[in-house]
Amino acid sequence: MSFHWSDSPLRYGLVTRVLHWGMAALLAWQFLGMGVKLTLGRHPLTAFLVGTHKPIGTTLMLLILLRGAWGLSQWRRRPPHPATRAGRLAALGHALLYALMLYVPIVALLREFGSGRGFAPWGIPLFPATGERIDQLMAPANLSHGLVAWTLLALIAGHVAMVALHHFVWRDTTLSRMAGKF
Repeated sequence: MSFHWSDSPLRYGLVTRVLHWGMAALLAWQFLGMGVKLTLGRHPLTAFLVGTHKPIGTTLMLLILLRGAWGLSQWRRRPPHPATRAGRLAALGHALLYALMLYVPIVALLREFGSGRGFAPWGIPLFPATGERIDQLMAPANLSHGLVAWTLLALIAGHVAMVALHHFVWRDTTLSRMAGKF
């Protein structure tokens, strides 16, 4: 069996699928952790899940950058959205998903930098502790990180609902193009 690394007009390639489903799993982990925190409050499970939130978020930011670069390199090869109103709405929905997936970790990193505490996800120092708080860098995340993240979850739910509609009602190949064999 040969793997198709690149996208084609008929299906997404292995790289695109691994990035898509890997990010889906990491996003599910992030939302599970925040859901447990809201449900259980202080609890050992909460401490474990929330303890991974920042490193996983940083990983997600790197993956969205990689996914964006890969997507741009595959732009002309990818299965196209139909040239209909629904196709334009699908393209807009995907663009909004990408924008929010990028915004959420960027403002979180700004908050970490502005905290002055330093940041070393997975033990890799991204910036050192300065001991100096910069409230202007912390404010965007304090105001919007959680709200935009929950908005992202709502968009993801809409994305999944549309995939289900394509698969179970319209019975087209939308799901199979992204869920191809690994």
